[in-house]
Amino acid sequence: MTNALNWFEIPVTDFERAKKFYEILFDAEIVEMPFPDGRYGMLPSDMQNGVGGAIAQGEWFSPSDKGTVVYLNGGEDLSIPLAKIEDAGGKIVMPKTSIGGNGFMAQFIDTEGNKVALHSMQ
Repeated sequence: MTNALNWFEIPVTDFERAKKFYEILFDAEIVEMPFPDGRYGMLPSDMQNGVGGAIAQGEWFSPSDKGTVVYLNGGEDLSIPLAKIEDAGGKIVMPKTSIGGNGFMAQFIDTEGNKVALHSMQ
């Protein structure tokens, strides 16, 4: 096994609002995929060489700021996507914080109420 993480889904209640938020955060289109009894939007990823994820709306998905925290790729410097969060409707709950030789992290609440994090080396 190369990675403990294979795939993740971020629960959403308002798909269009969440889609817009993550498109602003990543400066990329969230592509909607067919999904039974709900809606599903693919986050940017390299499915051949890395881990991917999606936003998901449906009966089984409940946003939460409790529980598992997913760390999204903050790019070269997480200050760039972090600066977009509040204008896009989210709330920063942990500012950019050094974790020594492991880079930097920050946490935020997205438009749906999920606690999510960013990581980068700068």
